[in-house]
Amino acid sequence: MGYARVSTDMQADQGISLDAQVAKIRAYCGLHDLELVAVLEETGSGKSLERPLLQQALGMLRAGEADALLVVKLDRLTRALRDLLELIESYFQDYSLLSVAEHIDTRTAAGRLMLNLLTVVAQWERETIGERTSFALAHLASLGCWTGTRPPYGWHAGPADAEGRRRLEPDMDEQAVILDAIELRSRGNTLRSVAAELWAMGHRPRQGSAWSPELIDRITKPGRQAG
Repeated sequence: MGYARVSTDMQADQGISLDAQVAKIRAYCGLHDLELVAVLEETGSGKSLERPLLQQALGMLRAGEADALLVVKLDRLTRALRDLLELIESYFQDYSLLSVAEHIDTRTAAGRLMLNLLTVVAQWERETIGERTSFALAHLASLGCWTGTRPPYGWHAGPADAEGRRRLEPDMDEQAVILDAIELRSRGNTLRSVAAELWAMGHRPRQGSAWSPELIDRITKPGRQAG
């Protein structure tokens, strides 16, 4: 059984058009003497497995109406590594998966090895991208640029520069509250009593109906960066 998919914005792309995919699926079956019981053609995003025709194809596998699922390329099946791993674990331990572009045929040991290698490489690539992103964010932070969504208490994000970077700038009103909190702590007050004193002084936190001991602890520590 064949499965073809295009995203709505890819229908005019002749390299992955539905007609082109179906033609390759039929040619592959003819070359390898495979019986093609059906070809399901779907239009939709590959970000989720909850697609009607894909679910129909998987249902046909479960019902024994087909022994294998054939795609032109694995990304026609799904673009998410997590979903591909789910399909491998849930379906392609018992049924065969064939992909024209990646030369995958899980009916053979070599095909299963190739699929496993591809998933490992994809996982490595995803983790490498994550490491690069973390490095880039750390570098921006070292330059004093704000990389989060909400600046810590006592600070606000300044205007963006020409490269879109925003530096943290002190919020003078909140810095004054922090100084009051530090002074109260220096007198031996507990976190809860400092919270109560700040409230009595008319200071209000950004969120919530009261100061939390956790926030007081963070803003009164040396090198404070309270969230």
